[in-house]
Amino acid sequence: MASLRIAVAPGDGIGPEIMDATLDVFRAAGVDKAGGGVEFVTVEAGASEFAKGNSRGLTDAAVKEIESGGILFKGPMETPKGGGGKSINVTLRKLFSTYANLRTFRTLPGVETLWSRAGVPIDMVVVRENIEDTYGGVEHRLTNDMVQCKRLISAPGSEQIHRFAFKTAESLGIKKVHCGHKANIMKMTDGLFLERFRTIAAAEFPGIEAADVIVDALCMNLVVNPTQYRMLVLPNLQGDIVSDLCAGLVGGLGFAPSANIGKHISIFEAVHGTAPDIAGKGIANPTSLILSGLMLLRHVRLVSHAAAIENALLATLESGVHTGDFNKSSPKPAVNTAGFVRAIKDNLGKAPTTVPAVKVAEGATGAAIASRPARPTEPEVIRTFANVRSKVVGCDVYLDSAQRPTDLAEGLNRLTEGSPLKLTLISNRGTQVWPTGSVYTECVDYYRVRFEPRDRSAAAGVDQPSCLQLLMHLAEKFTICSYELLREFDGVRGYSLAQGQ
Repeated sequence: MASLRIAVAPGDGIGPEIMDATLDVFRAAGVDKAGGGVEFVTVEAGASEFAKGNSRGLTDAAVKEIESGGILFKGPMETPKGGGGKSINVTLRKLFSTYANLRTFRTLPGVETLWSRAGVPIDMVVVRENIEDTYGGVEHRLTNDMVQCKRLISAPGSEQIHRFAFKTAESLGIKKVHCGHKANIMKMTDGLFLERFRTIAAAEFPGIEAADVIVDALCMNLVVNPTQYRMLVLPNLQGDIVSDLCAGLVGGLGFAPSANIGKHISIFEAVHGTAPDIAGKGIANPTSLILSGLMLLRHVRLVSHAAAIENALLATLESGVHTGDFNKSSPKPAVNTAGFVRAIKDNLGKAPTTVPAVKVAEGATGAAIASRPARPTEPEVIRTFANVRSKVVGCDVYLDSAQRPTDLAEGLNRLTEGSPLKLTLISNRGTQVWPTGSVYTECVDYYRVRFEPRDRSAAAGVDQPSCLQLLMHLAEKFTICSYELLREFDGVRGYSLAQGQ
């Protein structure tokens, strides 16, 4: 019986072809016979499950197999257009709390890019938070004209990703880590992400330099001079965009490996699309999935097998062997998927000559290991700030209304006479429109109206019940889309001001 079972989801489109190609290379390198044996177990997930009406996109048997072995190796998967099905890729990452997306980008021999032609080698790592941010997928239609997506950033989630980034930097010998963010605008969400980065860096990793960069400047800098960065750590959405930008610097998503690492379960995948236009033609490039598979092999301590395969791949690329999607100006004719795999297998045992060969550290194990914490009995609640004193100081109410701001204010003031809370602000799309504002600020049918204590000296009488009582009065005349308590935490305001306030 195999000592290690790895769940395999071949994927959609070209997925099954490149997965077969990758596992063919693995078998040729003896991966399946490593240690006590490695068994790759196919599970059902992706388009075929969506087609059956399974909105989750994977079977219960697949979930059980993944949870049992702790590892999923997957090809690219299609998310159905329309209908209720969510992205299978995001579902898998969030379902199994694979909080860290790790992607490496480096210049590969035989892969021509603008930077390789200029003789500038690229070697960087992007660590992307994988669970939170807008990828929570919490969205609502609020009014006729307004929809909302909630952006969720937590302190413990931020700490998890920052620790992972610094520990990975230590293991790779990287001396400087940059945090990409937009804390100049999103002062509370990105502000928290940046604050936890600085705290973790100072408290736990003093030997690594910690720097930060605003994400728009980062994107410009990556295009102008990517060599100034070795490791980047970013929130989910920004990390998604920046990691694809970095893939473009080294030849595209076909050369970008990806690992999604969690405490209990990890997922290794190709991040490019399913390429349905070439599916079944046998011409797909398996490089991205092979590189992701190498991350998997190193994760389970099959470092010697990973080194042998990587050296064979580098030697193959170096020799000019290529599929039709890259190096189109090469005098050598493109090969199909089978030809590309055959060249890699023929090069097993060889090393590249134009770039350094991958070496295995002395004493590194060649036995497959799947070291995991004990299976939890229920979802764990992770905390950072456990002993904080909080106080309710009002509420923001979000209304569906097409009234002008002054008319809205008059109606709200009449309706809330006698309440311990008074109207202090009306904003529209984040910009203050009452009590002051500009006649040039265009408004839509969705307002935030803020209520704070009528008598500041009696603020202690404001609590959640008084806010809910206020909502009951407002609901007599208005459609309330949502509301948020205004709270102070250890005396610090826990809510933002409006633009222009």
